[in-house]
Amino acid sequence: MTALTQETLAALPEEVAVPAYDRSGLTAGIVHVGVGGFHRAHQAMYLDRLMNEGKAHDWAICGVGVLPGDARMRDALAAQDGLYTLVLKHPDGSREARVIGSITEFLLAPDDPEAVIEKMADPAVRIVSLTVTEGGYNIHPVTGEFDADAPAIRADLEPGAVPSTVFALVTEALRRRRTRGVAPFTVMSCDNIQGNGDVARRSFTAFARLADPDLAAWMEDAVAFPNSMVDRITPVTTDEDRASVAGRFGVRDTWPVTCEPFTQWVLEDRFAAGRPPLEEAGVQVVADVEPYELMKLRLLNAGHQALGYFGHLMGHRYVHEAATDPALARFVLDYMDIEATPTLRPVPGVDLDLYKRTLIERFANPEVRDTLARLCAESSDRIPKWVLPVVREQLARGGEVTRAAAVVASWARYAEGVDESGEPITIVDRLRDRLTVIAKTQRERPTAFIDNRELFGDLAGDERFVEPYLRALESLHERGARATVRALAGMPA
Repeated sequence: MTALTQETLAALPEEVAVPAYDRSGLTAGIVHVGVGGFHRAHQAMYLDRLMNEGKAHDWAICGVGVLPGDARMRDALAAQDGLYTLVLKHPDGSREARVIGSITEFLLAPDDPEAVIEKMADPAVRIVSLTVTEGGYNIHPVTGEFDADAPAIRADLEPGAVPSTVFALVTEALRRRRTRGVAPFTVMSCDNIQGNGDVARRSFTAFARLADPDLAAWMEDAVAFPNSMVDRITPVTTDEDRASVAGRFGVRDTWPVTCEPFTQWVLEDRFAAGRPPLEEAGVQVVADVEPYELMKLRLLNAGHQALGYFGHLMGHRYVHEAATDPALARFVLDYMDIEATPTLRPVPGVDLDLYKRTLIERFANPEVRDTLARLCAESSDRIPKWVLPVVREQLARGGEVTRAAAVVASWARYAEGVDESGEPITIVDRLRDRLTVIAKTQRERPTAFIDNRELFGDLAGDERFVEPYLRALESLHERGARATVRALAGMPA
């Protein structure tokens, strides 16, 4: 067994690909906030590809954690010189392992915010990228405005406050660059949000406007916030994954990453200070990302929500189990075909029918072992961004919303916190306590969940949505998830 470090790379088994470049010659051109599994399976992997081709050696990544819990990632990467194993899990059970070397440093903001700010202010850094989750942009789900009253934001705006949020850290770094005559970096969101660059622009400039209106005006004019669409199913790393990497490849890696073989990154070509030649690593660099991001958010991401709650209530625990359930797969495809697809624009170079069926095949990959619990987490951030836009656009055009309303009903039933066997459901959501209390009243007051205007706006006042929602919720309570899904899929009970 070989512990993964820079010194042991040459001793790794031949079947494990290792960096073909001299990592000592890399310099950080990117600071990335939110180093998790997805970032390491996606953006860091694309840069590693370029580096293996002798390119982008001045675009290495300095990771940044803004939460105390990010100390775990800091320690794992520090022990392995920033290296980790990326394992592709093919449906036939085969594995591909590669050691990724594009992350060269990691800073933890709670320990040393000054070091993080100065790193971002370094002229060598030309991109600050983000995977801070759908809820990390501090945008109110209904108003779409930056929440200036959030306690962490108020604390960062106090005179003399030590920056703690990503907004304060980035804004202060940009202020210093401006003062020193250094060109601004690009802020590049890699989160699953429609118009993620536009959302980032709105959030960061809103914070800056509260702190320094003159700086905010400069940021509006000088800082680039490109939109992007990112895609690769990347489950949370488990002890089983660690044991598999050790057993199959003889590598002791404290935090490997496993993912599906498929990967996609569509990126708007809008940068303030240059970028790596990402198109040479397989990234689609385009003028307009929106058709691609709508396709992904409303088909893949919303499709995951359609699988998740129903699948759990039906007794499944893994995504591949739910995706190979004939009734559930039929329901998800019908949602995609009948309700989501009409809200999409033409997607250049993409056969949507093939894309949708490929999604079901990707979901059904038994080797990935993605959990339904992961899909059902943070629903209050995801449903309003992925499912409700389909509902609203379909209502606006007079289209059908039966299946999307049923997805919302399945979330409401799941949020009760108890499954059909009386077993507790572990709810992972920033609004968990509030939503569970509401959900437990809905047998007596069926619209209680959707009456929450913070999440649903005025949808509870539109009978075209309320009627199929209540029908699905009543069926879930009276007949159970399996019978409800079979009815929605047009199958006999």
